[in-house]
Amino acid sequence: MLPTGKGLHPSNRFTLPYLKRRGHNRKRKMMKTARILSAAARAGLAAHLKQGGLVAYPTESCYGIGCLPYHTRALKKLVCLKKRPQNKGMIVIGNSLAQLLPLLGRPSESMTAMLENQWPAPETFLLPCRRLPLLLRGRGRSKLAVRVPAHSTARQLCKALNTPLVSTSCNRAGGRPCKTEREARRLFGRSVRVIGGRIGGRKTPSRIIDAETGQRLR
Repeated sequence: MLPTGKGLHPSNRFTLPYLKRRGHNRKRKMMKTARILSAAARAGLAAHLKQGGLVAYPTESCYGIGCLPYHTRALKKLVCLKKRPQNKGMIVIGNSLAQLLPLLGRPSESMTAMLENQWPAPETFLLPCRRLPLLLRGRGRSKLAVRVPAHSTARQLCKALNTPLVSTSCNRAGGRPCKTEREARRLFGRSVRVIGGRIGGRKTPSRIIDAETGQRLR
């Protein structure tokens, strides 16, 4: 649930001090990075993404698959590869709130404080966004789903590439998400670059919450 405060749902039970302690404990329990990209591998992956390529990587509960959030051709490729409905929005992850801000409208001070105290976490928040590709935010939507994940490999990948990444489950629409590097390679072959590493221990996907209303959507 969201904490009470300006712009947040009044029925939420948790206060900001609670979230500070909760976030502090969570950070101490983060997974260690399974693999760090070499400079050459990082440069190669960055070029791959700029050309509209896709990348799969471990997250809290399964492998995620994504691309650069502004790259329309890559977004179309991702939707086709997953056979995903085009009207559904996508989640974008980043290494920090600061990395995600260029995609968003200007959040209030209380909203910024809440997000900084809550993240990293398996909590995805819907926030007002700037003008973005339709495939990214979803048809008829003015908010974007964003998260700083509670998985160090996913965060460090965004940091190493100096960009947020789209993050949708690594599967065909309606199928079981890939849990390992081997499963991701077997499912998508050479269509996707795969970053090795262990997924987190979470059994379910991240919660999705509208940060303005407090409504839980997943």
